[in-house]
Amino acid sequence: MSTLSRAGAPATAQDVQAAQTIRRAVHPRRRRIGTGPAAPAALYIPPILIGLTMLLPLLYLVIRALEAEPAQLLEMLWRERTWLLLRNTLQLTGSVLILTTLISLPLAWLVARTDLPGRRIITILAVMPLAIPGYVMAHALLSLGGANGIGAALGFPMARLQGLPGAALALSLYAFPYLFLNIRSALLSLDPGTEESARSLGYAPRTVFRKVILPMIFPGLIAGWLIIALYTLGDFGAVALMRFEVFSFAIYTQYSGAFDRTYAAALALILLALAAVPLVLETRLLRHHNLSRVGTGVSRPIPAIPLNRWKGPALLFVTVVVVSSVGLPLLSLLYWMTLRTPWDQLGRVALYFRNSVSAALPAALLAVVAALPVAYLRVRFPSRTTLLMERTAYIGYAVPPLALALAFVFFSLRAVPFLYQTLLLLIIAWSMNFLALAMGPIRSGLLLAPRRLEEAARSLGKPPLTAFIVTVLPVLREGIFASMTLVFVMALKELPIAFLLAPTGFTTLSVAVFSRTSEGMLAEAAPFAAAIVLLSSMFVGLMLRYEGREIT
Repeated sequence: MSTLSRAGAPATAQDVQAAQTIRRAVHPRRRRIGTGPAAPAALYIPPILIGLTMLLPLLYLVIRALEAEPAQLLEMLWRERTWLLLRNTLQLTGSVLILTTLISLPLAWLVARTDLPGRRIITILAVMPLAIPGYVMAHALLSLGGANGIGAALGFPMARLQGLPGAALALSLYAFPYLFLNIRSALLSLDPGTEESARSLGYAPRTVFRKVILPMIFPGLIAGWLIIALYTLGDFGAVALMRFEVFSFAIYTQYSGAFDRTYAAALALILLALAAVPLVLETRLLRHHNLSRVGTGVSRPIPAIPLNRWKGPALLFVTVVVVSSVGLPLLSLLYWMTLRTPWDQLGRVALYFRNSVSAALPAALLAVVAALPVAYLRVRFPSRTTLLMERTAYIGYAVPPLALALAFVFFSLRAVPFLYQTLLLLIIAWSMNFLALAMGPIRSGLLLAPRRLEEAARSLGKPPLTAFIVTVLPVLREGIFASMTLVFVMALKELPIAFLLAPTGFTTLSVAVFSRTSEGMLAEAAPFAAAIVLLSSMFVGLMLRYEGREIT
């Protein structure tokens, strides 16, 4: 008898069928990596070069750390400060994961499964924080306190929020949409028949949620947690502004102050190891998960659950989330720009915007050019080799940005000194950092492009490259545009890599916001932050369109 059967009740045919339906829905099934035909040898050259570009700087980071004597290196790793940084980093990551879950899970449930009014606009507003970088969110939280803060102006003076609470709140208010989107998508894709089968066995709604729905949305939770954990580990702007010492902040201070760059390299390697932990956990936890439907037919629409007397508290919760994550940053920017009009800053805003575009646009183009051969090999010639090449392309996104930037610094100093402190190095680093983002829309387009188009062109005597340009490239036009725009907008608001790799005197919008906010010049930072928020809103629209999440 199934473990979901009611205790003491006789097993009926309906009970057995319902229990089997639930078991098939959540039972993990082993997946195997298929093998496909071998690709022409020339196609492997670009992905190999991309892999070397990705891995060589990390290798030089290891070499730089190992320049220290073994005893010295061991002493670095066992310093009390190192353990303090480890504790702070884990505390921050855990706090952000908990806060984002407490925000995202009920919010996704409300918009996906209930009759809450205004679900469409609530979904859009819940994604809008992605247009507000973590350091801008930190700027807004810092604006609340202090003698000249918004709180004091409204008659509620308060101390400025700093340390772990400030950093955790700033990062959570920025990053929770990543988890919200994953949970919402998982909830909308569930088959209501599975829940109905559980309820037919006499289980209460809470038990159905715990034993059926939660296992079904588990992959969505893991995917969101992975993104948030990696972002938190690599964040530099919010933690630095909140004066909370974690590995990323310590790496920057060690490197920029030239106190001990070997120690900075050692800290970067520890941060790399920490970033590998969620990646390994995600692979192990989802290795055998297969939650696809196994029955015939199609899934029925999920009926909305009436909130009744809970509608008021639900709307209050949504209001608090939206006001905190979207309203507060916008109010803060308007407040500071009212105190000091931004017109005298427009010249610098335009200059820093031009600087940002001059690096972000080539980085977006380079990322697309690099993503095309990797995605093509993976889709057209699936094998373990092409899978490995695809996974290698994701290293840049998984590596904490500050560690990646430090790796490129050491690599350029040792191997290609003519690249050090040049715009080209910043462009290469950005393209490698966001290569994974460029691959998504391109790979989706390739999956929709029939192979027979190329085969028909080649049968007419066209060379392989010409056949690809004539038949496949037009199909990928929208995907390529989406990839370029995503990378472009992400690079515009990127901070850690720009801070370490930008040429001397070359200031981007993100660096302008951070440098002024860190000096307490909140009014001076506001116009640059507003420009970033305005430009980053493009990313939100594209994310909703190309991530396949319909807003209902």
